Amino acid sequence: MRRIVSLLLLCLAYWVNAEIYGWQDGAGNKHYSDRPAAAAKVLDIKPGYGFYRVKKVFDGDTLMLEDGRKVRLLGVNTPEVEHRNQPEQAGGEEAKRWLAAKLQNRKVRLESDAEAADKYGRTLAHVFTDQKEHINLQLVEQGLAAVNIYPPNLLYVDRLVDAERRAEKARLGIWRKSEYEPIPADRLPASGHPGWTRVTGRVVDLRGSRKFVYLKFSDKFEARIEKRGLPMFPDLSRYLGRSVEVRGWLNKYKGGYSMLIRHPSAIVGDSRS
Repeated sequence: MRRIVSLLLLCLAYWVNAEIYGWQDGAGNKHYSDRPAAAAKVLDIKPGYGFYRVKKVFDGDTLMLEDGRKVRLLGVNTPEVEHRNQPEQAGGEEAKRWLAAKLQNRKVRLESDAEAADKYGRTLAHVFTDQKEHINLQLVEQGLAAVNIYPPNLLYVDRLVDAERRAEKARLGIWRKSEYEPIPADRLPASGHPGWTRVTGRVVDLRGSRKFVYLKFSDKFEARIEKRGLPMFPDLSRYLGRSVEVRGWLNKYKGGYSMLIRHPSAIVGDSRS
């Protein structure tokens, strides 16, 4: 807990309309959410500053600083560019060009969240220019990136989700590309779908396992949510019988596919009873 709080103290005062709550359950497991919960406390966030020059842009959401650190932008996902025998995904080069034009050789400020780095050793951050431009947010506003929240990193969730809704409504960037049109759950091809995917359908059943709760759409597709993340979500029974869209990456599962849902922003649709 001390390590998490120490990392959170690096966050900047630009964080508004976004509080992170922390608590510990009876088994000693630590939980974090942008929603209040029983016994939860608001974590104290204090500012810290530092500017660094951008040396290289790898793709639309990854860059390198002059000091050698590789930075992965938090809260967003842009399509992949061509690399290691992997073809470019629609919109990948467009996002990379935009980011390079915006940041190449410019100084930026990093704002960290609950986790300082990912499993690949990349620094995780929200990136701001010396003109106070929030780059992560601008990528979403331009339709160059989709929102992709990895708890416990919950800074700017509301801003990012609102920006995504506006970009989608205006059909900017990826939202006008056929490659990112939603796929009905009962029409998922046997070969799956590469990259970030939108799947639509009616939730016909809920079931649980030791680690997950599953929203069943069909015999060939389920969305899964880790039980430890449930405090962030509404009552999942509200989704039963309703048509929703889930967004993420497909994984092969029992002759069909499943999709891991880490945050409520990845479920689009009316969950009200």
